[in-house]
Amino acid sequence: MVFPRPIRPIFEQLNRVMGTNTIDFQETLPSTDTTNDVDASTFGGPSTSGQPWEQQDPSQRGRPTASLPHDSSKWYKNLKRFNDTKTVDVEPETPYHSFTVDQVAQHLRTSTVEGLFSDEAVARLKAHGPNELSGSGGVKWYKVLMRQVANVLVCVLLIATVLAFATKDFAEGGVILFIIVTNAAIGFWQEFNAEQTMEALRNMSSPTAKVIRDETRMTIPNNQVVPGDIVSFEDGDVVGADCRLFEIFNLEADEALLTGESLPVQKNIAVIGNADEALGDRLNMVFASTTIVKGRAKGIVTGTGMNTQIGKIATSLMSVDASEQTPLQKRLNKMAYYVFGAAIILVIIVFGVHGFKYSNEVAIYAISVSIAIIPEGLVAVVTLTMAFGVARMAHVKAIVRRLSSLESLGAVTNICSDKTGTLTQSKMVAVRMWFPGDGFVRITGAGFIPEGEIYRQGEMVNGEFDSDEQQIVTGSGSNHFLRSIQAASLCNMAELRRTLHPETHGEWSAIGDPTEIALQVLAHKAGLAKSDLVGQGFTLMAEFPFDSSVKRMSVLYQSPPTEGSASKSFIFMKGATERILDCCTAWREDDVEYSLVGEKRDKFESMIAEKMNTLAEKGLRVLALAYRKFEVVPGVDLVHGLDRKEVESNMVFLSLVGIYDPPRAESRPAVLQCYEAGIRVHMLTGDHPSTAAAIAKEVAIIPEDVPIVNNPLIMTAAQFDAMSDEDVDKLEELPRVVARCSPTTKVKMIAALHRRNLFVSMTGDGVNDSPSLKSANVGIAMGQSGSDVAKQASDIVLTDDNFATIVKAIAEGRRMFSNIQKFVQHLMSANVAEIVILIVGLAFKDSDNKAVFPMSAVEVLFLNMITSSPPAMGLGLEPPSESNMREPPRSAEQGLFSFEVVMDTFVYGLVMGALSFVSFTIVLFGFNDGNLGSGCNAHWSEACEGVFKARATSYCCMTFLILAHAINCRALRDSGWTIKNLKTLKHNRMLLLSIIIGALLVFPVVYIPGLNHNVFKHSPMTYEWSLVMAALVIFIVFAEVYKKIKIRVMKPLNLEANGKLEMDRMRSFMTQFSQTDSTIGSTDNKGPVKDIRKIR
Repeated sequence: MVFPRPIRPIFEQLNRVMGTNTIDFQETLPSTDTTNDVDASTFGGPSTSGQPWEQQDPSQRGRPTASLPHDSSKWYKNLKRFNDTKTVDVEPETPYHSFTVDQVAQHLRTSTVEGLFSDEAVARLKAHGPNELSGSGGVKWYKVLMRQVANVLVCVLLIATVLAFATKDFAEGGVILFIIVTNAAIGFWQEFNAEQTMEALRNMSSPTAKVIRDETRMTIPNNQVVPGDIVSFEDGDVVGADCRLFEIFNLEADEALLTGESLPVQKNIAVIGNADEALGDRLNMVFASTTIVKGRAKGIVTGTGMNTQIGKIATSLMSVDASEQTPLQKRLNKMAYYVFGAAIILVIIVFGVHGFKYSNEVAIYAISVSIAIIPEGLVAVVTLTMAFGVARMAHVKAIVRRLSSLESLGAVTNICSDKTGTLTQSKMVAVRMWFPGDGFVRITGAGFIPEGEIYRQGEMVNGEFDSDEQQIVTGSGSNHFLRSIQAASLCNMAELRRTLHPETHGEWSAIGDPTEIALQVLAHKAGLAKSDLVGQGFTLMAEFPFDSSVKRMSVLYQSPPTEGSASKSFIFMKGATERILDCCTAWREDDVEYSLVGEKRDKFESMIAEKMNTLAEKGLRVLALAYRKFEVVPGVDLVHGLDRKEVESNMVFLSLVGIYDPPRAESRPAVLQCYEAGIRVHMLTGDHPSTAAAIAKEVAIIPEDVPIVNNPLIMTAAQFDAMSDEDVDKLEELPRVVARCSPTTKVKMIAALHRRNLFVSMTGDGVNDSPSLKSANVGIAMGQSGSDVAKQASDIVLTDDNFATIVKAIAEGRRMFSNIQKFVQHLMSANVAEIVILIVGLAFKDSDNKAVFPMSAVEVLFLNMITSSPPAMGLGLEPPSESNMREPPRSAEQGLFSFEVVMDTFVYGLVMGALSFVSFTIVLFGFNDGNLGSGCNAHWSEACEGVFKARATSYCCMTFLILAHAINCRALRDSGWTIKNLKTLKHNRMLLLSIIIGALLVFPVVYIPGLNHNVFKHSPMTYEWSLVMAALVIFIVFAEVYKKIKIRVMKPLNLEANGKLEMDRMRSFMTQFSQTDSTIGSTDNKGPVKDIRKIR
């Protein structure tokens, strides 16, 4: 019999074992899928499909049927899943955590020994697709381009272009079309570069996977992993797909990105009966994008790509409306509608004045009026201003994925922040120890850097230590202290490593469980690092790994022999305090061991509980250390022959260790600055309430003296979720801290804030943050520790994961919005002025009864694009005012056009237009005979010289008024013409140069022959300059008087009644914090020592 190539070795070996050359193929293997049965062609017989088996498409091959003797069951397992490449059901009705390993393997038609065959993997990759999230396959340039042109203002400009070309006014049409193309190119370039940067960040995570295929271990790109693959994991690996574990050794996974739980999860392979078990309690599963922090394991891939838990969250994100516009976009679109409507009305007026008789001259005048009202440079100035803001943010480690999101930051009233990795360093550190008889010990330093001092503080009596601090020199201390450090060092699987670098002398990194890393750093500081102890001769003889059922870990070590004594064996143990006490029959105090019996035990346990509470109230995670001497019986198998319960008995209690995840040094000042700016900060975290509250106090989210229990500022997710929306809306203030938070709780909090008409920013790094990042008005993800899904859901990505960068982004958003108001007022005032002079100019009729332009269409375009736009761009680059972050957030509903901005736009525009029109009239009727000639809108003639000179005067007058108004717009109410403010122009070179160049360009436009008569339709000026200078002086005086009047009669900026009340409440709230915040942010080798010492 001829066997197909992939299984031929199996059958050849089987025949040799069985001593036969034939196999009975009459009986069918048990199968629930009868459609997979195949005919004899599968085994080399005639092919009913017309093709030999080896030439058939792998996806079309079926399952072999065979009957095997009972003593060949191992071959039965291979045959059962032999070459079955049909698409597998990766989402069964019963979830995989409730399956046995054999059931999972059978369902996914794989082998835990051999893995998949290569052709099976190829077919499944084709059937299920690559292991990646939808939308992560690259930047779609055409989508980015569409976002640049799909807005109303651009549509208005397109209509003006069409009208210009329709009347054969190719110069005006070409200029406007050039403006549209330039705007789109600038926006496209900025957003496309930002998306490419994000693509690079996405490609950095989980690039490869270690799998077993064809009985061979191999490394493949992670996007080629398929359901049924057998994947292996080690310390530090990022899990590439959801997997059901079947072989583990001391495995722990960091699932903070998915569940929000900051502590690693101990894994096992036991079946979980509850099909609806919470994600964080599915201990026999590992999930895509989580990290292995300890141990090693193998698993069967159960889900890839969008079928992973991350993929399901990504799918939910797709249902969120991504087209929702920011306030600025809404206001600009609304303004465009108004502009469009006004342009239509003005065109009707122009034609009405001419009796609705069409002619090219009338059409050109109508186009001039419509061009005058359209701020052609507005889109370009807004886009470039935001692009410059994005570049500025990039220097402070922030990537803006959407240009408009930076503007939105200026309206943020509330920040909802995750704790782990955002407000804190996500680097646990041991900061306190307590020893029976010796009292408390303080440890300085931060992070993985094993540098810092250890101080003995003594016992605490009435809130004060009973003795002065005494430094414990490295390598010294009592035997009691040294034995505790030995326990922390040796009962530990974490590793500290230093990467050598000729300039930086190396950076410290760590691998393992964060808690064990903290203990290992402590051991390094005390001079008893594990590597040093092992180098001295300490030898590991047995290990009992941490188990969630006993909540402790122990190791058996043999110490090196010393002079005069043989080597000894010790059991070292660490774990949850109550579980350690259960194993202890004595405690150590002042190098003496005391028995724990009767009342002594009760008193000791009461004392331990008191000390635990002292540490836990400060947000510390408390562990206990213990040890005992151990007699090794010769000949006993130390790997399998020891009984854990017996080994871990009669222990001697050593000490308590307090570990915490320290806040970033910048977090507290950043939060306080938020309060000063009228922005509330909420912490939404998966941690325990006491830990969350303690960290919240440290970073100034809540006052230090507020109680944790029965405080409406502090809630658990269960408490908050149990409240109906009506109950939540009745709360005077929403909680500042929500502990044990789930993704739905975060979304509920954001929805509650939205119902209060608040503008919300959500910061986070985990997959569990993604729905809330998308629901918030501005989503801010962490670039270093953040998951791919969180980055894709965000508007802004912080590459340094620094909460303080958010405050800089908000300040930039406020500066940008204020500057946008300035240049919009500047541009629109010019438009109003041009409309005034052109509409009033309809009263001037030539001998043909046609209206004469006070300004030509080319003059209007030149004023809008060359004269107005550069100074407007300079206004967009104005530095922030001193009060930028001392004012409450502007109302998102108020938007761009506040009452004052609209009023100023029309007042200044009317004055500018009136002065220009008066100059036109004086030159035409005062300096000339008032002859309006014939055809003066189209060409120059002797009869049109008076019109051309008057037109040049009005043009120059308008030019200098626009340039002067740029200085005037630097502040809504403060004078722009004082010596002090004029000196500050040197800090804004763009504005200064645009004003100077704009003034100089007037002269070639007016005096170059041909250009003046044929293009701009005006003549050179002489004594008319006196009118221009007079109009300029009148305008400056008027602006100063007008601002003085506004200061007297109008309310302070941004401090309406509700805004002032909110700022008063914020400043009252800030007074509850310590006045010693200047100590925050120490960056010396001791880390946040001042912080810890003050708070602890």
